[in-house]
Amino acid sequence: MENKFMIYNTLTRKKEEFVPLHAPNVGLYVCGPTVYGDAHLGHARPAITFDVLFRYLTNLGYKVRYVRNITDVGHLEHDADDGEDKIAKKARLEQIEPMEVVQYYTLRYHKAMEALNVLPPSIEPHASGHIIEQIELVKEILDNGFAYVSEGSVYFDVAKYDKAHHYGVLSGRNLDDVLNTTRELDGQSEKRNPADFALWKCAQPEHIMRWPSPWSDGFPGWHCECTAMGRKYLGEEFDIHGGGMDLVFPHHECEIAQGVAAMGHQVVKYWMHNNMITINGTKMGKSLGNFITLSEFFEGTHKLLAQAYSPMTIRFFILQAHYRSTVDFSNDALQASEKGLQRLTDALNTLNSLTADSETTVDVSQLRKRCYDAMNDDMNTALVISHLFDASRAINQIADKKATISAADLAELKETFTLFMFDILGLKEERGSSNGREEAFGKVVDMLLEQRLVAKANKDWATSDKIRNELSALGFEIKDGKDGSTWKLNR
Repeated sequence: MENKFMIYNTLTRKKEEFVPLHAPNVGLYVCGPTVYGDAHLGHARPAITFDVLFRYLTNLGYKVRYVRNITDVGHLEHDADDGEDKIAKKARLEQIEPMEVVQYYTLRYHKAMEALNVLPPSIEPHASGHIIEQIELVKEILDNGFAYVSEGSVYFDVAKYDKAHHYGVLSGRNLDDVLNTTRELDGQSEKRNPADFALWKCAQPEHIMRWPSPWSDGFPGWHCECTAMGRKYLGEEFDIHGGGMDLVFPHHECEIAQGVAAMGHQVVKYWMHNNMITINGTKMGKSLGNFITLSEFFEGTHKLLAQAYSPMTIRFFILQAHYRSTVDFSNDALQASEKGLQRLTDALNTLNSLTADSETTVDVSQLRKRCYDAMNDDMNTALVISHLFDASRAINQIADKKATISAADLAELKETFTLFMFDILGLKEERGSSNGREEAFGKVVDMLLEQRLVAKANKDWATSDKIRNELSALGFEIKDGKDGSTWKLNR
């Protein structure tokens, strides 16, 4: 495309033109889930955001290696350096192997992602499968003088690193801020500084997940996995690292420090972060009772839900806001998204039934450019959807014989609408959901309309009106035209 793809870089705090390090190859790393529970709405947003980025970069002609990790070790309670590994805790409570927990929730995560039409990444590495790489990373940081061993654990020396480089380049914090906000936790006596974070933890006797290392039998710190696996699969420098805004500090800040401490330079060129999803203005949390899993959304089983919402309604809801803005869930908002998605689906169905005329009397020629301009402006999916709604109005004008469209413009409109709705935004037609009810009743409705057509041909107006009225009472909207009747199911 002629326009430049601009993305907001959290590291520089400004929009920058996307220029890959090794075009046409692009390295994209996104922090994936910790698999100790069902995927929830908060998991859906980064998955969908970076799925669209993956799709768009591919559409622009880049060859993307997309790495999204699975955290199955090293993620401690409260995301601190002390406590019990969340997966190990789940395994202990349920009296099963930790990898049974991992397998169970990984499969459920994949199922949820498939429902949301999130493409699988190129590589999906597990933290537990890369212990050797994490140990090697810790050795390098120790050898370069930015870490120390204490009682079998290894800690990153934040103060020493801050003197040589700068700790806080991503989050904008300085070391004094970090020290003033660091909580006092059990085990802090092992550290030289409360802000120091674990690179390797010595496992307590009851700790299930452990591996041998030069320092102790233990497990890697949470921050190590992405640095180690990003380097393994994307090299010592790669293009984009993404994740939720809640990961900026401490996780991604620590990743930057680890990379510089080990390799002597910045590893990632562009840092991208999606904002959070709130529920009625409040951050999601199990303790608040507003924590809703994706399966609960799909089935409508949570007490806060007025109904079930299809996966594509959830996806459309997320895409209607810019990825860097906060999205607030409410039943009203999701119901509006459901109706909005249906409008686009109806418009596409109408578009596919249109016939060409000799000239175009609606403004549709710039749709492709407008949509690309929106995507090139830091992936503004909300504006793309707005342009598709504008095109929908033009489509309805043509269908109602209030405007015309030429064959060339009709072909272009169909291609553009499909490209952005399906290929780039990643929406899809659903089966067995609220959107799929039309298909379930389709053959029956078509049969009734054929009977109505016969009745009209026989001037049996009573039967014709009866079929129409009964279909209308069931929620079907019937439109008569010179080429026959069309229908849709209203919600």
